[in-house]
Amino acid sequence: MVSVEKISRKFIQLDEYLGILDEISNVLEKVFLKDKILIGSAKYYLQISIECCLDVANHIIASERCRAPKDYADSFAVLEEKGIVQQQLGQNLRQMTKFRNRLVHLYGEIDDKLVYEFLKTDVEDIRKFRKVIIRKYGLI
Repeated sequence: MVSVEKISRKFIQLDEYLGILDEISNVLEKVFLKDKILIGSAKYYLQISIECCLDVANHIIASERCRAPKDYADSFAVLEEKGIVQQQLGQNLRQMTKFRNRLVHLYGEIDDKLVYEFLKTDVEDIRKFRKVIIRKYGLI
């Protein structure tokens, strides 16, 4: 059985991280690209925001006895197969997970402009995922 309490705790953390990312994303790109502290903060909070989504996804997968995902990105494919997330959102979340993997493993090779772009456009998918899960499991 899915633990509403466990998911709620994750989303409380996620809300805090998204608030920080919102503040960072309000900085002009040219200022962002010159500030290594902002860049590092953005990378860290993006990584842990994505990990919160993965934690929630994997909790749901385990609780509902779905097939085991092959990797992190596949976690969202499992939710898509179960009809929890729609195809486009599932695809976006898989791409987001690949971005997280690059942040973790190829951190020195990531173009800071790409990080800024992700902040401006792709963080919305995290919010969509949160909204879908809240509706599905009656969290609010």
